[in-house]
Amino acid sequence: MLDYQPFPNEPHCIDRSERGQQGAGLHGGEGLLRSAGHLKRRIAERVACGDSGDEREFAFYPPQLGSPYRERLADMGARRYGALGIAADDAQARARVRAENWNCFGASTALFCYLDRDMSTPQWADSGMFLQTVMLLLRAEGLHSCTQIAWAEYHHTVNELISPPNERMLFCGMSVGYANPASTHPSIPRAPLTETVTFLE
Repeated sequence: MLDYQPFPNEPHCIDRSERGQQGAGLHGGEGLLRSAGHLKRRIAERVACGDSGDEREFAFYPPQLGSPYRERLADMGARRYGALGIAADDAQARARVRAENWNCFGASTALFCYLDRDMSTPQWADSGMFLQTVMLLLRAEGLHSCTQIAWAEYHHTVNELISPPNERMLFCGMSVGYANPASTHPSIPRAPLTETVTFLE
């Protein structure tokens, strides 16, 4: 499992990442960096009470996830929990591991990415490029990060503390800190190039 340690200063990469590619210059997303302590406590209280989260504002996965995506998702879960010695039928242990999402995996700081509700699919792609740019620049500063769509499951609580404009929708969070080299986490293989790229002559 990922295990982060806090860092003392605000990273410089957020400003630099805004210079990345944005389709037609719309900048339909927004990144907000904040100390996550109070937010982690608030969501931990909800999770401890068995609260499964808020209504979804968008689908995390297609309703009918077909092959080979279904198999890839199952394989990732098996590797993740298997690396921690957690059996497939141990629902309690799996829930405890999953709850670490809302503890930022031990990190003290999180970035939250919001999208304007009027934006369309290309602007979601722009936000993905923004997030990856942030993550690459964080590594250049010696920091580690993990994007987490899980934060959108408790978007009401996040919004209460961040107070975004009504036209903004929480897309995901990103934990930021120094990775603990002693932590246990699996290496998730990527699909082979032959499955993801077609080379045309």
